[in-house]
Amino acid sequence: MTDKKNRREFLKLSMMGGAGIALSAMGMPASSYGRIIGANDRVNVGVVGFSDRFRQALMPCFLNHKDKLNFDIVAVSDIWNRRREEGQKTLSKKMGHSVKACVNNDELYRIKDLDAVMIATADFQHAFHTIEAVKNKKDVYCEKPFAETMEDARNALKAVKESGKVFQVGTQRRSGATYHEAAKFVQAGKFGPITMVEMTWNVNQPGRWRRPELVKDIRESDVDWNRFLCSRPKDNWDPRKYLEYRLFWPYSSGIFGQWMTHQIDTVHWFSGLKHPRSAVANGGIYQWKDGRTNADTLTAVFDYGPSNDPSTGFQVVYSSRFHNSAGGTKELYFSNGGMIDMSTNKISPTGGLRENEAKAMGMKANLLPSMDLSAEAAKVETSANTGGDETTDAHVRNWMECVRKQDVKTNAPIEAAYSHSIALIMGTAAYRSGMKATFDEEKQDVMVGGKVFTL
Repeated sequence: MTDKKNRREFLKLSMMGGAGIALSAMGMPASSYGRIIGANDRVNVGVVGFSDRFRQALMPCFLNHKDKLNFDIVAVSDIWNRRREEGQKTLSKKMGHSVKACVNNDELYRIKDLDAVMIATADFQHAFHTIEAVKNKKDVYCEKPFAETMEDARNALKAVKESGKVFQVGTQRRSGATYHEAAKFVQAGKFGPITMVEMTWNVNQPGRWRRPELVKDIRESDVDWNRFLCSRPKDNWDPRKYLEYRLFWPYSSGIFGQWMTHQIDTVHWFSGLKHPRSAVANGGIYQWKDGRTNADTLTAVFDYGPSNDPSTGFQVVYSSRFHNSAGGTKELYFSNGGMIDMSTNKISPTGGLRENEAKAMGMKANLLPSMDLSAEAAKVETSANTGGDETTDAHVRNWMECVRKQDVKTNAPIEAAYSHSIALIMGTAAYRSGMKATFDEEKQDVMVGGKVFTL
């Protein structure tokens, strides 16, 4: 038995003999003792992938809350020697002690008393690395997109649910205060039935997802290429696929996985629906002809609603372009009474059924109230933010608090990860096949032309 386990057992016996009586008097159940005792133990975390996302966003947020919640980072695993060395040096400085550098996850999971991991690897690896982690009995924070194939998604869903481990996927809107206010408004029936959703994510960034200088420097001997491929077909070494994987299928779905995932997740959250009924998509590589295989311009149309009632539902139109930023990022929800604009955090009667139009049809006006979601959110206590964006900070904190309590009800649980995976895979299937994609509920598979969509 480890020293850590001995300490837990000693504390447990002590509380049951004395303090436990006081806790019972406060109305706290015996089942909560273990969680309270655990608050005295440090949570040791390993980093899987010292990527830009981890370094620039997740790490600052973790640092904001590690002392209060008694968390530590003890190791970093990266199959590229450069990132592994950078990770060890950076994290050792931030943590104030030596952090172990692991050449792969096998070495990471041999570390004694490792409790949890934060996964920020390549898009197609997230589900694979999640399975590794929970099978090694670790709690998991995993970046999105969760899975790019239904096989990966199904396997990871099963593994996480069977493990009972705490899991959070990195769709951080689910920890955003204004999004919580919007969700409450819709779910309380105040918005009325959703009739349509329009979403955009437009940028003009030639450098997006490109790493030309690193591509020149890296060598196959610097990385474990076969381990990088994990669940993907064998392929010859390609530094662009390693460093610029978001430009290439099947290592990433590009726009669908990176950007649409965030926005389509709010559709599932607000509506309570698990996935689209169907998807069609079109687009191409119109501007950045650099050898990529993922589109730089893309539009998809999804149909949502109960699978057993095609007369009820709504449409989601998603579009993104890389070559002109006009329009920026928008999330617009429409009902017969008005709209929710998540880019301004406003609910308004804009476009709603007004008295003149309603009266002509023997109906009553149907107008939403004007509401500022930011003002409503300000009434709710939120975390202080000293690094990373506010929603990511709150999202990482939520995961850390759930790990501390061993509460699997995170803001973005495995079910949310599975749902956004279905939507992005349906979009990918529609775009790559040129046909309508649907979802087979019984088989839990994405279908195109009567066949299962695969790599």
